[in-house]
Amino acid sequence: MDDNKHWRKNLWILLFGTFLTGIAFSEVIPFQPLYISELGDFSKSQLSLLSGIVYASSFIVVIFTSAMWGRFADRHGRKRMVLQTSFGSAVTLFLMAFCTNVWELLILKCLQGFFDGVIPNSIALVATSTPRNKTGYALSWLSTGYTSGFLVGPIFGGLLVRLLSIRVSFMVTGLLLFSFFLLTYFFVEEHFKPDPAKLKEKKESFVKIIKRFPNTHFVVWILIISIALQIMNNSINPLITLYVKELMNNSGNVSVVSGIVAAMPGIGMVLVSPWFGRLGDRYGTNKILTLGFILAILFIFPQGFAPTVLFFGVFRFLTGVSNAAIFPSVQTLLAKGTPSESTGMAFSLNQGAQAVGICIGSLMGSIISSIWDYNVVFYVSALVVLVTFILVKIKVPELRDSNAE
Repeated sequence: MDDNKHWRKNLWILLFGTFLTGIAFSEVIPFQPLYISELGDFSKSQLSLLSGIVYASSFIVVIFTSAMWGRFADRHGRKRMVLQTSFGSAVTLFLMAFCTNVWELLILKCLQGFFDGVIPNSIALVATSTPRNKTGYALSWLSTGYTSGFLVGPIFGGLLVRLLSIRVSFMVTGLLLFSFFLLTYFFVEEHFKPDPAKLKEKKESFVKIIKRFPNTHFVVWILIISIALQIMNNSINPLITLYVKELMNNSGNVSVVSGIVAAMPGIGMVLVSPWFGRLGDRYGTNKILTLGFILAILFIFPQGFAPTVLFFGVFRFLTGVSNAAIFPSVQTLLAKGTPSESTGMAFSLNQGAQAVGICIGSLMGSIISSIWDYNVVFYVSALVVLVTFILVKIKVPELRDSNAE
């Protein structure tokens, strides 16, 4: 039976499932430092360092496993991959509730990274089971699902931690993902036939893949921009609860406030992304990218001397506004700057570059804050963005000339 007959049912189940997944993965991230502090007697610098290591561990594993899972999905089907990753993630996150020391948590975070791929494989499943003339419609709805989940997650998690406990939040997260596994198993349909060419396809090195692009120089610099942006955004993510706690003088509803603050960049990005998209179409994507870089530098630096948590929250929201200018611009330029037959590979490489940036950023932030203080993390992040912006304007003609798109 043709998958296209079931595309609407697949879409709505996977839309709901990716919404649950977005909540599940984002609700626990802001509160991991609080959980780590419960697992041992750590100094401030030790807690900062461990928070960064634990946060980065899953993304380090993703760097090495994402290509493997991609090849597996091409050979065995996307539904099977969604089932494997959702079940593995559900069990891993549920077990985090029972950790007795930080090393057990670290091992489980690495396993979480190994099973990462719920959302990418859901996207691939919808894309391959939807009629071509409905693909854009379906994928735009699906992106709304997981984006909304990532926005709701930190707030939902903050309330959960406040009302119950951090350990219970891990259990709820695991159960949410297991419910997605059940929905997919019983209701999502895919009649997959493996492509013989895919079964014979050999793994290529990163360098060989890059060299296949007509404009290698341009693609490499786009990947460098993606790494720098993730360094900027993720240098503070593992520490955001600790910084909020310090701004609140260790009193008040830290978990709830941290959840709200953690959601601010996502809210800012969702609200203004369409506006920046229209401006890019009218005035040029390069101009919007330049504006985004400038706004990012202006909005990140003041967060280092935030006098109150309200000030910090406002500038986190504004960071989301700068992200709304930068991230879609990078994706648009990458799509325009690569041949259509290579666009899929280009975005896969970009996803890998983002994972590298997340790892570097989270480790960099934790090391800097353990040596100096949280405020220095914001100053260094602003410097990384400034240096990247200058190099891009000097080294990449395609991104220097506003008319060259």
